[in-house]
Amino acid sequence: MDAAEFRRRGKEMVDYVADYLENVEHRPVYPDVEPGYLRSLIPTEAPLVPDDYDDIIKDVERIIMPGVTHWHSPYFFAYFPAASSYPAMIADMLCGAIGCIGFSWAASPACTELETVMLDWLGKMLKLPEHFIAGTDGHGGGVIQGTASEATLMSLLAARCKAVRQVQATNPEKSEAEILSKLVAYASDQAHSSVERASLIGGVTMKKVPTDNTYAVGGDMLKKMLEEDKAAGLIPFYFCATLGTTSSCAFDHITELGPICNKENMWMHIDAAYAGSAFICPEFRPLLNGVEFADSFNFNPHKWLLINFDCSTMWVKKREDIIGAFKVEPLYLKHENQESGLVTDYRHWQIPLGRRFRSLKMWFVFRLYGLEGLQAHIRKQVVLAKEFESLVRADKRFEICAEVVMGLVCFRLKGSNDLNQLLLKRITKSREIHLVPCQLSGLFVMRFAICSRSTESSHIQHAWRHITKLSCELLQDNH
Repeated sequence: MDAAEFRRRGKEMVDYVADYLENVEHRPVYPDVEPGYLRSLIPTEAPLVPDDYDDIIKDVERIIMPGVTHWHSPYFFAYFPAASSYPAMIADMLCGAIGCIGFSWAASPACTELETVMLDWLGKMLKLPEHFIAGTDGHGGGVIQGTASEATLMSLLAARCKAVRQVQATNPEKSEAEILSKLVAYASDQAHSSVERASLIGGVTMKKVPTDNTYAVGGDMLKKMLEEDKAAGLIPFYFCATLGTTSSCAFDHITELGPICNKENMWMHIDAAYAGSAFICPEFRPLLNGVEFADSFNFNPHKWLLINFDCSTMWVKKREDIIGAFKVEPLYLKHENQESGLVTDYRHWQIPLGRRFRSLKMWFVFRLYGLEGLQAHIRKQVVLAKEFESLVRADKRFEICAEVVMGLVCFRLKGSNDLNQLLLKRITKSREIHLVPCQLSGLFVMRFAICSRSTESSHIQHAWRHITKLSCELLQDNH
């Protein structure tokens, strides 16, 4: 493919993508395929001579699309949103074309510097404390990670390194292995599975803190566990607070938890993967009160802020804490400006070495939507969730299972877990709408998340009619 054909095919692909997104609601939201369906549709080996481009595009519809779960369908209500917008897609195209691997400032100065500025822009939208803003002389700053899972792992590993050094500063005779065996991390029993996974990778014990009747962690329970563990000779060093849990969008009480972590010299990381985007709206910003106590904070603009995957933003209070844990300096990565004080080398802030020019997506989206446009997107989806909640509450056969704060509604048919499992199975099999479940207080609960940028009230009404129709059929069958 030469430049001339690229121009022609590129324009065709833009049209294909625009048509796909404009008409995605007419496709079944969930695929009707069996495991292994694709292998029988393609050759067992790569072609020896080049294929025809038109044949490839035909095969996208013949082979790929039948096996796609359409995350951007307005009838997709599963998991959490996967952000999408035309400005972000255009910026991603430019990112792919530039193709720099921005592990250091010297590897592509614009890649590094735009990221630093965009994280400051976003931090100011969130009204983060000044110590998280890099500016020109701040001690903290932000970085784009691939996922919230990576951000949690980075914070835990940095906290582990810091804790080992602090113990050895007063007890130099203690080995690192001995100290690691006594370190304990903590997280809500509602925390995302990636938090527990971070402890497995980091080789430290993690304990789950029981939550209250709103599925949130309070200060008293954490305090009690810390006292018991310290009395047993253990070393509490890390707590991951969650703002907007995956199951129910619950919010840990960080104004209570933060001072406890600070007093105990524990690293507090805040995981707000989904809910963090909403904190750009003044009415939701109070849910972030207490962030001033945190050592690190993360959320995913690639969930709810119209910036497509991957773009997970993380801020640290003191960047030397994270850099100090991971800094390795081979000669081939050194450059003459790295000690200038004005340069950030993001390879010290992350697990992989290489990184894409992801801040371009932020720059395009922030400029083409503006803060007011982003706020309007969040608010619209919260209103849609409230509309669905009102429909559920108006039907006495159903119940709401957790407070609806943002764009997630947890609901179920009144009755057994088996009954609700059967209902969800029928919903999934119908392929008209897509939901996933969670477990709250031992109950099988369905999650209804407003996900697609194109979801409107008409889609909410259609989804509810479909749910109630299947519910009626299920209840009749059971009688």
